[in-house]
Amino acid sequence: MMRMGLSSATHVLSLLCGLLLAGAAAATNPIEPLEFASETQRERYHDLIDEIRCTVCQNQSLASSDVPLAADLRSAVYRQIREGRADSEIRNFMRDRYGDFVLYTPPLAAHTFLLWAGPPLLLVAGALACVVMIRRRRRMLR
Repeated sequence: MMRMGLSSATHVLSLLCGLLLAGAAAATNPIEPLEFASETQRERYHDLIDEIRCTVCQNQSLASSDVPLAADLRSAVYRQIREGRADSEIRNFMRDRYGDFVLYTPPLAAHTFLLWAGPPLLLVAGALACVVMIRRRRRMLR
């Protein structure tokens, strides 16, 4: 049995990685070019798909997700822009259909209050905890 040298093993591994990447690239869906009536519509489309969350991926926007549902939602945004709907109408459509979660910036309401107030409250609580700990250590050192 012949032993492969380190150099040969590296070449084989490089070849396998290249084939894997080529297969992954071939498996992706092609991007269909979208036609807009104006550059403003194109900018609105890209802004909206950047600020609407993919409901499947949850941590990706519609723009960065490649799941079929995200493609459908991008098509819905495109169609509504072409129909002349305002950005707020498109956001409301998505929110009515999928809930406040679909928006990266949900509205300030009673049921989202903790979402908005939580981070500042936690920051203040952490700062107070640090102040208390520093004072206790200073007392112990005296």
